[in-house]
Amino acid sequence: MDQQWWKSAVVYQIYPRSFADADGDGVGDLRGIINHLDHVHALGADVVWLSPVYRSPMDDNGYDISDYNDVDPSFGTLADLDELIAGLHARGMKLVMDLVVNHTSDEHAWFTASRDKASDKRDWYIWRPARPGHEPGTPGAEPTNWSSFFGGPAWEFDEASGEYYLHLFSRKQPDLNWENPDVREAVYSMMRWWVERGVDGFRMDVINLISKTYPLTDGAVEPGQQLSFELAKVTDGPRLIEFLEEMNAAVGLREKALFTVGEMVEVDVERARAYTSEKHPRLNMVFTFEHMGLDMQPGFDKFVLKPLHLPDLKKNLASWQEGLAEEGWNSLYWDNHDQPRAVSRFGDDSPRHRVASAKTLATVLHLHRGTPYVYQGEELGMTNAGFTSIDQYRDIEALNYYQGALAAGASEQAVLAGMAFKTRDNGRTPMCWSDAPGAGFTTGTPWIEINANAAEINAASQVDDPSSVFAHYQRLIELRHTNEVVREGRFDLLLPEHERLWVFTRTWGDERLLVIANMSSFVVGVPMGDLPDLEHARLILTNLPGDADDVQTLEPWESRVYAL
Repeated sequence: MDQQWWKSAVVYQIYPRSFADADGDGVGDLRGIINHLDHVHALGADVVWLSPVYRSPMDDNGYDISDYNDVDPSFGTLADLDELIAGLHARGMKLVMDLVVNHTSDEHAWFTASRDKASDKRDWYIWRPARPGHEPGTPGAEPTNWSSFFGGPAWEFDEASGEYYLHLFSRKQPDLNWENPDVREAVYSMMRWWVERGVDGFRMDVINLISKTYPLTDGAVEPGQQLSFELAKVTDGPRLIEFLEEMNAAVGLREKALFTVGEMVEVDVERARAYTSEKHPRLNMVFTFEHMGLDMQPGFDKFVLKPLHLPDLKKNLASWQEGLAEEGWNSLYWDNHDQPRAVSRFGDDSPRHRVASAKTLATVLHLHRGTPYVYQGEELGMTNAGFTSIDQYRDIEALNYYQGALAAGASEQAVLAGMAFKTRDNGRTPMCWSDAPGAGFTTGTPWIEINANAAEINAASQVDDPSSVFAHYQRLIELRHTNEVVREGRFDLLLPEHERLWVFTRTWGDERLLVIANMSSFVVGVPMGDLPDLEHARLILTNLPGDADDVQTLEPWESRVYAL
């Protein structure tokens, strides 16, 4: 097997809860995924990344795992998962499982045992006594002043043992103590079990949090705040590389050519290069978050918005292209289960421009160098949900934020406006398969509301339409599969300061591609003098019909790819 097969692959992410419901209970399941594998195969994807289907109390929609070696009954059975793996392999596709091992559920047997101070698993989690001079369980007695990612203190008092445990996310998601070698071996054993079952790799959830910087001490508090969001002490700790290399050796990740991508909070280009270098057995690629913070006010939470400046977005992605050009590898994404819909965020989701902008966003992303990720519904141009009431939300992050922001004096109107644009629930509304009741997702009551525009934006209306968003994704994926310049070519950004055009070239030997994209809802003139000579260029992909020889102006959200 090609040890770097993932360089030419395209990954399709499935959020099982929202993909397809086969039994009518309103929650997506493995049987629903099996029933729709031909859709993913027809798209051209090589890999399915499956968000967690393990046993879970569902405090954080499955990212709080109570049993790593079983499937939650809401999704089906292990036999269903085996059938899914077989169905993918029969189609020449692979399965990547979500690996959530920074934390477990507080209902995991490991944590249940850990609550007993006399247990041999006490040290499997991060326990600390109350702050000296404070009564355990009272405000301010927490071991440090840290906040969790979901708001509130990062420490929870456990009356049974009289100490606090660390939870960087929900209080029902206690952090594992990776300093304990028994914890690490238990994780590696679980990973080997899944590989033996046929899994082809892992997407590693917040994997750069597994190594903390000890001792755990208070952090600086921002003016007007009570808690410290102390990223420096919980990300990229001193043993992270050691742990990743140990995992590789213990599981055989590189030896077996398994797919590995690490979700890494606050990762930068330099560290990503170290983690993804082919010289060392660590990871194939990482997810960067930098471009996802460009529409957020500096120093504020993600729901406090600012207009996106296109040159900032272009330069950020270009910096990753250049930084990982000689060593390392990029992951390419707009959408996932933690992000709002790209066409609503970076494009124009109005009826007039939605289709064109969804196609152009796809063109720009897929013509970068790296492994592209398509999130369910992205290939249809699905939009944000447009929620207007807190009752419509299901995400614990959003619900906690709403309560905290209102308690701090923010106006409900402003809070809901920010949430409507950026909440994770935007990416978690059900996949729209048809214009039937329930959007073809369910015959029952969906666990979260279906998009109001499902009758217009659905798979059935697009899969046989050569002008659809779906068809454009098919062409982009085929282009990657058949053109080495798309996979391996050097990336060069042109017109970096232009506020509406995104222009770049890809070069591999004698082959050269030029990508020109109008990232606005206005007609834009193209400064031909700043572009390569197009006299002998051949147009190989466009998202709008028109005169292939006329590139003096681009229509709103028009994009073109030329072979020079």
